[in-house]
Amino acid sequence: MICTRLGIGAALAAGTLAAGLALAPGAAAVVPQTATIVADCGLYGGGEATLTATQSGTAATVTVSSSEITAPLALAEDSITSTLTLVKAGGGTTAFTGTENPAMAAGDGVTVGPLTGTVAAGDSLEAFGGSLQMVLFGITVTCTADGPQSPGPFVFE
Repeated sequence: MICTRLGIGAALAAGTLAAGLALAPGAAAVVPQTATIVADCGLYGGGEATLTATQSGTAATVTVSSSEITAPLALAEDSITSTLTLVKAGGGTTAFTGTENPAMAAGDGVTVGPLTGTVAAGDSLEAFGGSLQMVLFGITVTCTADGPQSPGPFVFE
């Protein structure tokens, strides 16, 4: 009887621990998950933009959004072809591409992404020195960061 109780108690304890671990928040695969830059888009303006990164293994996404960089015209959902090029700390670049964007009215803040790319463990990627190219209605708009992103580069696990 005592052995049965110990066995049941141990099983319950193990089950509770497993459930707790399953419900616990996972560690972030990329740090930081968000960063800000001040972007210059030439004749098309500029301003502060937020970059939000996620990672699942070697697949990563970055979404760029800004309330200060605005749509010149109304834009349909998924109508902007975007390429975000980030600079690697050790040299080279990594590109994130896609055609994802919400519908936007003229004057709305611009959001593109999630843009997809491939990363390796330990990659440290920075927007400063890279660019965001958006093609809308056949016109390419290129934005560059005026300085390093804050709080720092994206570091992928």
